[in-house]
Amino acid sequence: MTMSRTGTRQEWLAARLELLEAEKELTRRSDAVARQRQALPWVRVDKEYRFDTVAGIVSLADLFEGRSQLLVYHFMFGPDYKAGCPSCSAIADGFDGSVVHLENHDVTLTAVSRAPLATLQAYELRMGWSFPWASSLDSDFSLDFCTSFTEQQQRTGAIDYNYQREAPWTDHGIGDALTKRGEGPVAEIAAMTGTDVATYTRERPGLSAFVLEGGVVYHTYSTYSRGVDGLWGMYQWLDRAPRGRNETSTWFRRHDEYGKG
Repeated sequence: MTMSRTGTRQEWLAARLELLEAEKELTRRSDAVARQRQALPWVRVDKEYRFDTVAGIVSLADLFEGRSQLLVYHFMFGPDYKAGCPSCSAIADGFDGSVVHLENHDVTLTAVSRAPLATLQAYELRMGWSFPWASSLDSDFSLDFCTSFTEQQQRTGAIDYNYQREAPWTDHGIGDALTKRGEGPVAEIAAMTGTDVATYTRERPGLSAFVLEGGVVYHTYSTYSRGVDGLWGMYQWLDRAPRGRNETSTWFRRHDEYGKG
C-alpha cells in the first residue's frame, strides 16, 4: 500500500490553508448551483399516476402526505430483480435518519420502484428500513421520468438517460460505454440483484422533486447517474478519509451481507 508523503506540521498547515480556500470556493459554488436548481421553471404534471403503497392505491398528489414538497428516490428494483440494487441500498441506508427532519420541514421523502409492493415490503423488512416506499409497477411514472426502460428501447437505442441518448445494446447488455463488454462493476452488481446486465440496467437510479400548489402537482427537478452521488453518505465520509474512496472494484455490500463469504 502506497504511503502519502510526510512533512512537518508547518508544511501541513500551509497546504491545509491552501486547501481551505479551495473548499470555501467549492461551498460557494455549491450554494450557487443550488440556487440555480431551485430557479428551474415548474412543469405541471397532468398525467394521472397511480402507486401501490401500504395505504392502498394512491395518486402522485397523495404521496405528498399533506406536505407541499415531495422528493422521490428512484430505487433500482425491477419486477425481475431478486433483491434491490446494492448501490441504491447503500444510499437508502441513510434515508430513515433524514425522513423525520424532512417531514418537519414540509418535505416528504419516498422511494419508488417497479417491483411489486409485496416484494418491496419483504426487502424493506430484511433491511430494517421504515421510510415510505411505493410501487410504480402498474404506472408509467418510472418510464416517464426516465428511470425505467423496455427491452425494445435497449435494442433500438431509444433510451434517454441523464439527458443523453444511449447507443443500442450489444450482445452483452446496454453497450460498451457502461458495461465494458459485459464485464466490471455493472455486471457484478447485476449478479447481486439476481439478474443479468440487460435486465438490471433496464432500471436506473435518480431523484425527482415535485411541489404541490393550489391542488396542482408540478415537477421541479430530476437528476440521474452521478447526480445522486451526494446522497451516498458513506462516500461523503470516505472523501475525508486519508485514502479516500480507495476502490478498484465493487467493494460494498448490503449492510447485512458483510462477513458472508
